[in-house]
Amino acid sequence: MIRADGLSRAALRRQLRLTRRALAPHQQRQAAHKLYRQLCHAPCFRRARHIALYLPNDGEIDPRPLLRAAQRRKKATYLPVLKPWPKTRMEFQRIRPGQRLRRNRFGIAEPRIDLAHIRPAWALDLLLMPLVGFDPQGGRLGMGGGFYDRTLAFRQRRQGLRPTLLGLAHECQKVDSLPLEAWDVPLDATVTDQAWYAAARTIDRLR
Repeated sequence: MIRADGLSRAALRRQLRLTRRALAPHQQRQAAHKLYRQLCHAPCFRRARHIALYLPNDGEIDPRPLLRAAQRRKKATYLPVLKPWPKTRMEFQRIRPGQRLRRNRFGIAEPRIDLAHIRPAWALDLLLMPLVGFDPQGGRLGMGGGFYDRTLAFRQRRQGLRPTLLGLAHECQKVDSLPLEAWDVPLDATVTDQAWYAAARTIDRLR
């Protein structure tokens, strides 16, 4: 676990990105499999009908085994897409097996926008989120663009709303305590290749 004492958010972000990028391909594959094992039978995953995930980039842990499992179980699956306007927000586009993707302005693969199959964040059941760092208290450090925080700002006004927010990470991305800002949206839990991190009041319901 990394200690955040004396590190700015920017410095912490650089250190954690280097740490996850240093994982060898076979370590990434093993982590993805272990993550799948952690989540595939969890009640929050089994019950969810509408699940949003992400495609891995920059060393992020790979949720694609979970994406394939959700599609096999006939769940509706979604990926984030950047909105053309305003450019600081995103939407969730339904994705089906074999669907062609394109690169967005950050070089990340995403489906083409189809307004008939966009789903707002509040109408999702489960959102599996990428992150750069996390702490056991529900803190999340992202890439710095604020896309998820802006999209999920409604959760700041009232906790307990859909969707359930799970951060996905390698265990090496754990930080003792993150320096958080007022606009940071807390996670319901973080799931790594090795463990779950959630408040005692929510862990049984999620797992």
